[in-house]
Amino acid sequence: MPDKRAFETAKRKIIGVDRQRFGIGTLSEKTVHAILKNYYEPDEDRHEIPIQNYVADIYAEGEIIEIQTRQFDKMRGKLGAFLPLYPVTIVYPIPHEKWIIWIDEESGTLSKRRKSPLKGNPYVIFPELYKIKMFLKDPNLRFRLVFLDMEEYKLLNGWSKDRKKGASRYDRIPTELVREMEITCPQDFLQFVPLELKGTFTSRDFAKAAHISLPLAQTTLNILYHMETVDRVGKKGHLYLYETKEG
Repeated sequence: MPDKRAFETAKRKIIGVDRQRFGIGTLSEKTVHAILKNYYEPDEDRHEIPIQNYVADIYAEGEIIEIQTRQFDKMRGKLGAFLPLYPVTIVYPIPHEKWIIWIDEESGTLSKRRKSPLKGNPYVIFPELYKIKMFLKDPNLRFRLVFLDMEEYKLLNGWSKDRKKGASRYDRIPTELVREMEITCPQDFLQFVPLELKGTFTSRDFAKAAHISLPLAQTTLNILYHMETVDRVGKKGHLYLYETKEG
């Protein structure tokens, strides 16, 4: 269970009770990263610890925690250095419910916040897992998916007439810690197989059951097959047939 009181403490520490006093995006690191780092380790003496020519976000009691919001491929060097020595947990934040706020760079005014119709789901981590596929079976590697309600601030600097398409994300401000999911061993990947998938199924069946796109379902199944969660047992047309592996 997430410790919501500790999360509120970390949030206040980074952005204050009234974040407008500090301004958005004025910190040296983005707000989601900074809050989660303080949530998982309030003692700043354990932050930014040099290990094997790299810097760990958190090192405490013989374990490393890395907060990574995207671009897992940039962690390959770190993982190659850290994993032979210590257990490593990668914390991956996922927007649960998100409100968009637009910033006009010229006037500095903020739009009213608008709720995004998109809701975060755990499968969004799989394209990132694919980038570090070579490390996934290492027994020292773990993952924690953190679902956060958040406000996302975007600059009105896009190429479309309303300046929204292609616009830059400025910062994300977490408002609430909703839940956490953990992957601590290969068996934990089984939680990503929808329960209604009995017998054999294709990536198209998986996409429908998981309510995700076909390309995302195919990437997910690539990793689940690699982790021996599912077997490939044939083909149906040009699609592989899968079934959940026994045991």
